[in-house]
Amino acid sequence: MTILANFLQNAWNWAEDVSFLDNAALNWFAMLGCILVSMFAGKIVSFVLLNHAARVTRSRKHKILGMFLRSMAKPASLLIFSIGLYIGGLMIAIEEEIQTFYDNVCETIGVIAVLWFIFKLVDIVEILLKKVTGKTETTLDDQLVPLIRKALRVFVIVVGLLYIATNIFGQDIGALLAGLGLGGLAFALAAKDTIANMFGSLTIFIDKPFKLGDRVKLKGVDGVVEEVGFRSTRLRQLNGHLTVIPNGVITNETIENVSRRPYLKRVLDVTVTYDTTPEMIRRGVEILHEMLDARADSFHPDQPYRVFFTEFNADSLSISVMYWYAPPDWWEYLAFNHDFNMELLKRFNDEGIEFAFPTQTLYLKEEDK
Repeated sequence: MTILANFLQNAWNWAEDVSFLDNAALNWFAMLGCILVSMFAGKIVSFVLLNHAARVTRSRKHKILGMFLRSMAKPASLLIFSIGLYIGGLMIAIEEEIQTFYDNVCETIGVIAVLWFIFKLVDIVEILLKKVTGKTETTLDDQLVPLIRKALRVFVIVVGLLYIATNIFGQDIGALLAGLGLGGLAFALAAKDTIANMFGSLTIFIDKPFKLGDRVKLKGVDGVVEEVGFRSTRLRQLNGHLTVIPNGVITNETIENVSRRPYLKRVLDVTVTYDTTPEMIRRGVEILHEMLDARADSFHPDQPYRVFFTEFNADSLSISVMYWYAPPDWWEYLAFNHDFNMELLKRFNDEGIEFAFPTQTLYLKEEDK
């Protein structure tokens, strides 16, 4: 113990005697200790908050609380680090100008931590808004939620930057904006596409050519609307690819909203061979009428089905069938067609009506010798 005590006493004396930048080594070690302790403490706090958030999130009733704790975890670690950095700065003596700059840096880190926390809280606001909009019949407010989320995030960033510039570093924002002059005009000209996209998003909101979840065809892209933002609209294509289209482009394009179709139209050409008799043609038309009558509930009330003997083709006779399936559910429509085709095939085979396939008959005329 005596040897250890002597070693520690000698180390302490050395730290007091040796100086660097007009500060004893002991002061520098104290500063380093404060920083390390704050980093370690921040990691512990972050770990505890994330673990507690994971336990709370398992219960649906406390999902918002879990998100709140998760949002707090990393910003809290950064805030504790800024406090440790500030306390560490008190351990050394430096020039007043450097000390002021150092304090401003510590305060800036603390403000960034708070802004980071508020920025992440926007996700909670989005969930609460979705709960409110989910109870309404209109989908217009659902489309507003992503716009509000982005607007809040931009607002938090702008306010934070202005606070740091004015309250911490003492910059005169008014004089800075006034000094932009022609530079601001040049920036506005350079940002004309961004402005056009913002006005495009406003046009989409007012005109409502589509809503979230609609399937649309636009500029050769066929997909489902996932999000409408300030600058662009995101479409999830049927193959899973995500396509981002600027809103300024959308307002000048033709939009085909597939989801708003009231029915799915099918035109079916039932082709039979040329040796089919008129009686068999008449019977085929009757079969089609019987099949369609049995399925009348599946057709749009304003669009009754049609069946006609229409064409003398080069290799077949055509009976055209048209019907308008409703509601316009694609997979149900395919299942309906499958059932219809199977019954048609069976009934025509039972009646001896042959389906045609491309054939050619070649007649050779024998010349007189």
